[in-house]
Amino acid sequence: MKLIVYYAHPGHRYSHVNRDMVRAVEKLADITFIDLYADYPRFDIDVTVEQNRLLEHDVVVFQFPVFWYSTPAIFKEWQDVVLEHGFAYGTGGDRLAGKWLLLAVTAAGPREAYTEKGYQHHSLRTFLTPLEQTAQLCQMGFSAPYVLFSSLQAPALGTVGAHVEGYRRLLEAIRDDRFDFDSAASMELLDHDNLPLRAED
Repeated sequence: MKLIVYYAHPGHRYSHVNRDMVRAVEKLADITFIDLYADYPRFDIDVTVEQNRLLEHDVVVFQFPVFWYSTPAIFKEWQDVVLEHGFAYGTGGDRLAGKWLLLAVTAAGPREAYTEKGYQHHSLRTFLTPLEQTAQLCQMGFSAPYVLFSSLQAPALGTVGAHVEGYRRLLEAIRDDRFDFDSAASMELLDHDNLPLRAED
């Protein structure tokens, strides 16, 4: 499958995990990688270029750290201008129908924080609901997100390597049509130990 990864991290050089994830992506063949803050530092997003990129790919991955329970600002701008009425939704807006959206996110808080009794009071999926609904409105499938909790402590906890390796395996499986999207759509979250992959032929 043709796969494009859109990355957004306004503090990329200070990243604890995403920087290593990006390095892994950049080493993979036949995967398109777009750093939105690098390409559009003034947020002057080229709508035609971005819509054509979407049309050329089967699977769209958004990679980002969760910022204030949402995406970094440039992702919201990208959605506002690229996912136009008549293109992505609305009358005649079926150009993305049948494609898949997958989120690869890092969260600073621990897993237990994202529960009803945790200090975030809601699951991580609850905070990602706007993106899930965006996929549905655009007639796209929505996979369970690939997540690393406690990302700020990840280097000290020794969890970066396994997470990055899992991300590499995930992207390769999507590219090589070995990722089970139907199973992933019914799951809550994905991590490096929990990837629905089909066996290689």
